[in-house]
Amino acid sequence: MSSPRPAATPAPARRHFSMIRGFHLADAFTLGNAACGVGGVFLAMAYVGSQSLNFFLWAAALAPAAFIFDVFDGRVARWRQTHSALGRELDSLADVISFGVAPAALAFAAGLNGVWDCLILIYFVCCGVSRLARYNVTAEALSEGADKVKYFEGTPIPTSVVLVGVLAWAAWQGHVGTAVWGGSWQLGPWVLHPLTLMFALSGTLMISKTLRIPKF
Repeated sequence: MSSPRPAATPAPARRHFSMIRGFHLADAFTLGNAACGVGGVFLAMAYVGSQSLNFFLWAAALAPAAFIFDVFDGRVARWRQTHSALGRELDSLADVISFGVAPAALAFAAGLNGVWDCLILIYFVCCGVSRLARYNVTAEALSEGADKVKYFEGTPIPTSVVLVGVLAWAAWQGHVGTAVWGGSWQLGPWVLHPLTLMFALSGTLMISKTLRIPKF
């Protein structure tokens, strides 16, 4: 006669907001990065509607603020030894907003809004997304068993802060809109503003596999 089967252990009830309980202090800095990016997009739209230089400059100022949050989230994670897959994904998503979408939105607001410009800005954002996805996939291999990655393949997406700085300087000098630096070219049926080419260069450098940038 076979012995009775033990009763199955009931699965533990799923707790509400378990994702929030899984957040670490470093993730709060990452979300600060994302908040700066969203704020930059909103301020760029506010500038388009009002043409108030203050909105444009505040939008530009949020880019280095996002960069500071981005630097500190990594430092805090290493200090508290709280690296996690969730934190890595949060960091990439925040970077897409702050250093991809927000700079592109600011460029559009600055007058780089011809069809060729828009295609280049879309290319720039897509390069940033691809760069971050590749980093997430290859980070473990690039670290070679160490705690951190030794080098970046392609330029890191936060380097777009330099592009935002150029746009902020142009706005401060009154060279946005119809007076944007470099003027405009009529290429076929569409307009291209040469200043947009710096976004094309930045995007191309981000997806380069041969360019290696040491990570300090």
